[in-house]
Amino acid sequence: MIQARSISRNPNPTIEAVREFWNNHVHDWKIAKSPAGTKEFFEEIEEYRYEKLDYLPEAVGFHRFAGKTVLDLGCGVGNDLARFAKAGAIVTGVDLAEHSIQLAKDNFRFRGLQGNFLQMNGEQLSLPDDSFDAVFCHTVLHFTPDPAAMIREIHRVLKPGGEAILMTVNRRSWMNLLRKVMKIEVDHLDSPVFYTYTISEFEQMLVGFSDVRIVPHRFPVRTKVHEGLKARLFNLLFVDVFNSLPRSWVRKTGHHLIAYVHK
Repeated sequence: MIQARSISRNPNPTIEAVREFWNNHVHDWKIAKSPAGTKEFFEEIEEYRYEKLDYLPEAVGFHRFAGKTVLDLGCGVGNDLARFAKAGAIVTGVDLAEHSIQLAKDNFRFRGLQGNFLQMNGEQLSLPDDSFDAVFCHTVLHFTPDPAAMIREIHRVLKPGGEAILMTVNRRSWMNLLRKVMKIEVDHLDSPVFYTYTISEFEQMLVGFSDVRIVPHRFPVRTKVHEGLKARLFNLLFVDVFNSLPRSWVRKTGHHLIAYVHK
C-alpha cells in the first residue's frame, strides 16, 4: 500500500471539505486583473498557465485526440479541455466544485466551443464503464483525499486500449526543495489535502494499467506573481543557472510527474 505524504494541515480530509475549498478558490488566480468569469479573465489565466507550464502542449499533444472522446477529470475552469476541443476532440469535463463547472461552461461559451460538463466526485464517477478514448487528469490527484480510488475510476471509464495522461507532484522536485530551503509560498498548500509522491510510488499506483511511462516535467520559469528579494533572486539567478544544466542531470527533479498509460 502506498503511503502518500501530505503537507496540508488537515490529516483527515473529506470530499466535502475539498469541494468547499475549490468552490472558494478555483477563481483566485493572482495573475488575473479582470473579474472572474469574464472573457478577459480566462485569457489572462490561460496565458499565465501555459507560460508557467510551458511543457504542456508538447507533452500532451492535444492534436492527437481529434475525433476521440476525451474526459478531463478535474477540469477546473476548462482551459486545458478547451485545447482538446479546439483540436477536434469530443470533450467532457468533470469537476467536484460547482463553481468550476460554471466557469468552464462560461469559458467554452466565450470561445464558441462545444463540451459536456458534469459536477461529480471523481473518486465515484457516475459514468459507464469503457466510456472514453482518453482521460486527462492534471493538477488533481494530489488534491483528492483518495487518489487510488480516482485512479481506479479512470481505469474503469477508459475504453480498452485507451490512453490516460495523469499528473501528480514529485516529492523530490526542485520546487519542493526550494520551498523548504527558502520558505517560498506555493499556491493552494492550504487546501484540505496536498499529497506528494516519488516516481516509484506513482508507478505502483498505476499497476492496473499497461505501458506505464512516467516523465518528470515542469522546470523553473520566471515568476510574475511573487515580489521581493526572494523573487528577484529566483528570477535573476536561480532560473538561468538551473536551466543551464543539462536536462539529463536534473530531469528527475521535475516538479510534475506525468504518466502516460493505456488500458
